Amino acid sequence: MSTVTTKPGLAHRLAALTKIVELGPGRLEPKLLSEASTLLNRAGERLKLSSEHTVVALAGGTGSGKSSLFNALSGLELSPTGVRRPTTARTHACVWGLEGATPLLDWLQVQWRHRFARASALDKGDSQLHGLILLDLPDHDSIRALTDTEADRLIGQADLVLWVLDPQKYADASTHRRYVTELAGHDAMTVFALNQADLLSTEELAELVIDLNDLLRREGVEHPSVVPTSAVTGRGVDSLKSVLAGAVSRRRAAIQKLEADLHRLEQRLAESMPVGEVLSAPSSVDEARRLGLTDALCDAVGVPAVGEAMENGYAERCMRWVGWPYPRWVAKLRPDPLRSLRLEDVSDEIHGITTSSVSAQTAETVNAVQALADGLSAGMHPVWRTSVHHAARSRSAQLPKALTEDLAEVAPRLDRVPAWWWLLKVWQYVLVAAFVLGLGWLAVGIFFPGRAPLGIQLLGDTAALPWVGLIMASVLGLGALSGIASRNFVELGASRERERLEREMRRRVAAIAETMVVEPVERELGRHHAFYTAMNKLAR
Repeated sequence: MSTVTTKPGLAHRLAALTKIVELGPGRLEPKLLSEASTLLNRAGERLKLSSEHTVVALAGGTGSGKSSLFNALSGLELSPTGVRRPTTARTHACVWGLEGATPLLDWLQVQWRHRFARASALDKGDSQLHGLILLDLPDHDSIRALTDTEADRLIGQADLVLWVLDPQKYADASTHRRYVTELAGHDAMTVFALNQADLLSTEELAELVIDLNDLLRREGVEHPSVVPTSAVTGRGVDSLKSVLAGAVSRRRAAIQKLEADLHRLEQRLAESMPVGEVLSAPSSVDEARRLGLTDALCDAVGVPAVGEAMENGYAERCMRWVGWPYPRWVAKLRPDPLRSLRLEDVSDEIHGITTSSVSAQTAETVNAVQALADGLSAGMHPVWRTSVHHAARSRSAQLPKALTEDLAEVAPRLDRVPAWWWLLKVWQYVLVAAFVLGLGWLAVGIFFPGRAPLGIQLLGDTAALPWVGLIMASVLGLGALSGIASRNFVELGASRERERLEREMRRRVAAIAETMVVEPVERELGRHHAFYTAMNKLAR
């Protein structure tokens, strides 16, 4: 048994529809998504079954003469016809060429006792119908819900539908509203038999055929195929057989039905989710937007403020550690307006900046995320725009806490004192001690000239006092110069430390933004791009 051979375009379109169904939940209407899934399942099952057989379903309402026409086409009394209440309760099948048809009939769920094969000498005149599976469906307007459901199912599964209409109810709304309008675009797979033509005059029949054609065109059937028939006289039966023989010989009805179903579904999908220019929407977050998000989040958590406070803190502390002590001691003796700024507590402020909660900046964090989502989703369908925003905000509640905890790990330790600061401080106090000793020497030389305290003759030598003064002046200059040089080195180091700190904090902010914002957004952008790429392929 061979399977249905598809042209390359159909396989690609079915693959595209599979992708749409995969990405559709939450974005497409549930009913439309369900229809797409049903079509995929039906296509997959039909394409695996015999391509040598064409399934033709005779559908119609009660009293249309459908079963009689079925018997006329098959040449046997296979489907029972009623008199008082003509109703087909179960689907009957007549098969021209039974070999390989069993799996297909099983898929159609035709009961074994209602399967009939044309394999006798009677078939010699109907050899052109070899491969035909003709189904007599239950009446679609039957009061039995079971048969109504079975008719609907088989109308969807059949490769070609032959509608049997009677002169009195050919414009019946239950047929046209429920079925005909749904078959718009299926012209090649739909045939209309205006049955019981024997009850009409030639003029009446011609008028009804014209009226039916006009009605079908208004309902979207561009090229209706209407065949007047009579199961009683046999009129039009051969014409119907010719139509069916053409469909069977082409072995294309199944493919054409699937293509028409795909085309109709594609139109409905395009109405729900127009492709337009949406494929120009970004499929990933570009570098400029990543940098913009990082900048905004750095501002939200105060990275520049932390760096500036750290640099100022180092400058303030260097005055206490490596500055020349005498100016600092003198400064303490007079009021300092900067003291009101509490710069002596700058280390506490820095610690607070880098370890306190950033809940106060939550609004700025939300604004940064919102700006990213707005820029990326511009021009998208509202459903997708909402999904991109939802993805961007999916972890926004944890974002401030994550930023706070991670940045606290790189907060500068202002209680750490470099070793060279200790050495310089010792050196400064050695100079202070030298200056104090020089003062003592001068005092002894001035107030006790010629006398040597503790037996040290040099201390009382007045000739040495100028040299002592020179040494003291040198000590003061050396101390001041070492303080200035040390402060310059400290400030240079503080500037570099600030750059390193801000660079490390920015790197961490960027990493958190990538994990908690960019990655979820990019996944959604990828889904959006894949969805509309599939929509574009489906339309081809």
